[in-house]
Amino acid sequence: MLPLVLGCVFFKSSSGAEPVRAWLKDEMDDAARKTIGADIKTVQATWPIGKPLVGSLGDGLWEVRSTFNKVEYRTVFAIDGSTMVLLHGFEKHTQKTSKSDLDLARKRKAAAERAR
Repeated sequence: MLPLVLGCVFFKSSSGAEPVRAWLKDEMDDAARKTIGADIKTVQATWPIGKPLVGSLGDGLWEVRSTFNKVEYRTVFAIDGSTMVLLHGFEKHTQKTSKSDLDLARKRKAAAERAR
């Protein structure tokens, strides 16, 4: 199967907030942000792609797995047609993705689907 070049958008809440954009802008230094951005761009250009860069979280959720300076970052996304919707971003501290991170991503995915 040939790769599908995906578009990419940030999830936008009903109040207009873009939490992943804010996370990248406010909580990342430039070098970490560039690493995460490059990983997202790789996913866009080579979808479908698997591990080690992308992992499935189930329920139509995927994670971009980025590492910078020995710190693990995850950007959770869903696919809407040919668009990657960035739903949630966080620094990973444990082996398993927390229930609260998964629940938040599911909630945002549902909101994005309703907003279409």
